[in-house]
Amino acid sequence: MFLRCSARKKDGKEHRYWSLVENRRVAGDRVVQRHVLYLGEINDAQERQWRRTVEVFSEGENVPKTLSLFPEDCCAPVDQEEVVRLRLRDLTVRRPRQWGACWLACQLYEQLGMDRFWAALLPPSRKGTPWARVLQELVIYRLLSPGSEWRLHREWFVHSALADLLGADFSLAEIHTLYRCLDQVVAHKKALFSHLQRRWADLFGAKFEVLLYDLTSTYFESEPPFPEDDKRKFGYSRDKRSDCVQVVIALIVTPDGFPLSYEVLSGNTSDKTTLRDFLKKIEEQYGKAERIWVMDRGIPTEEVLAEMRAADPPVSYLVGTPKGRLSALEKQLLTLPWQSVREGVEVKLLPQDGELYVLAQSRDRVQKERAMRRRKLRKLWGRLKQLRAMKGLSAKELLIKIGQAKQEAGRVFSLVEIQTPETGTVDETTFWFRLRRKELRRAFRREGRYLLRSNIRNQDPVVLWHWYMQLTQVEEAFKNLKGDLGVRPIFHQKIHRIEAHIFIAFIAYCLHVTLRHRLRALAPGLTPRSVLEKFATLQMVDVHLPTTDGREVILPRYTLPDRDLRLLLHQLRLQLPSQPPPQIRNPQIATTPAM
Repeated sequence: MFLRCSARKKDGKEHRYWSLVENRRVAGDRVVQRHVLYLGEINDAQERQWRRTVEVFSEGENVPKTLSLFPEDCCAPVDQEEVVRLRLRDLTVRRPRQWGACWLACQLYEQLGMDRFWAALLPPSRKGTPWARVLQELVIYRLLSPGSEWRLHREWFVHSALADLLGADFSLAEIHTLYRCLDQVVAHKKALFSHLQRRWADLFGAKFEVLLYDLTSTYFESEPPFPEDDKRKFGYSRDKRSDCVQVVIALIVTPDGFPLSYEVLSGNTSDKTTLRDFLKKIEEQYGKAERIWVMDRGIPTEEVLAEMRAADPPVSYLVGTPKGRLSALEKQLLTLPWQSVREGVEVKLLPQDGELYVLAQSRDRVQKERAMRRRKLRKLWGRLKQLRAMKGLSAKELLIKIGQAKQEAGRVFSLVEIQTPETGTVDETTFWFRLRRKELRRAFRREGRYLLRSNIRNQDPVVLWHWYMQLTQVEEAFKNLKGDLGVRPIFHQKIHRIEAHIFIAFIAYCLHVTLRHRLRALAPGLTPRSVLEKFATLQMVDVHLPTTDGREVILPRYTLPDRDLRLLLHQLRLQLPSQPPPQIRNPQIATTPAM
């Protein structure tokens, strides 16, 4: 096994991607390479760490072992009553089910202390329904194979080994049990946030002085009207689905990506109206500690920022500014010198009215954004040339095709001036286009630059710039919620179950974050989804061994991990549990299930 590197140039910058590869000998004495793990971009220290791990693991494979062999007819004398004679020719293997990813998810659930936390808040019902186990089942299902509760009940549970791991049976996945569990969990949301803060601090030393705040939306295909108190409303859709009702999700995470709190808001909620209530909720739950709020430019209003400055103690903030404010301050900023705060990063500082404006410029961001702009502009220019060369194109058809090109070009479209005919056919005299050179020069100057606004006067500017760049952590959280964890489609029709559905997805995301941070420390380069897929290759089966006296010995057994998965277990410092104990049953004494 060895590391292999491949280089790729993207957006003007060279990227090096690493993979773990092993050689395998096949027919004809040929050697082929098998891709074991994709590590992505890793730094030099992480590369050395993986090389040491591969060397240690490979050396461990060649340790000789001494085995003692005994003929099967040499057995110690035992009491005949303790002997079970097996009919090996009738051996059968039944019920293959996914075990490895379920086991890993249970480990993450226990590491976060979720089992103890929910056992105290959701005791079993009078009929013995283990609500805490049902909730764990819903969370693991959302993490591994997100879908509807009906799919969990009808298909997924019986094809997983979750019943074996939780010591339960199919009653755990009874459809009405799943729905009744959803009705109980949201009431404990505030207690969960406090528990998570303690666990993040204990497990990873997480700090909560800096909070990143942003919003997203998720839509529904259901049609109104809804009850007056329903949060599904029409509003600004970040999913480009303004034709559908939606709810807005506000989320707070730390710069390291640890989720701290969230709230489900009405779909017509304006971003500017949410911050004041969130400031109050965080203060009520965690006290008046010194915190720094990092937000995008569309969230705070001037009124709320003034309240944050006037608070006792003042609430610190760092926000982006709209382009209009950059234009207003551009003349003052032009006279200021650039200050180098670290290699590749320069800033200009402009104190004004009790605040500090920081114009930050990153060399890497400049190259990246410039390469992206050039690529899109080149593509748009080529498409316009194609349209001008088309024969017999009507003015209406031209407008439709330009609209499609505009959607692909994005903001770059504003850099091109286009003249189209109102009626008739298209030719070079009626359809022409040219660059808006003034706008292009302005875009050129602003690429890779960010104007930040803060009431923190004594902080290193590069730290402020780094905090603002960490807003991508919130965007990554939204991406995982909508992608890996499949927060939609939401099939529920009652608003309290819609909120419970999002609550389950939030807990599953907490497990996702826990795994990601373990990988960052122990197996850098791997993603949580790739690791879960690797563990999903471990299956559990039931080996049935009939006996000569009419009974059956049942051996539940999970399959042994391959070499690459053993390496991953070693790297993550995980140890698989012992195989489950065998069972003996008499199939003749079986009750007929009730219909």
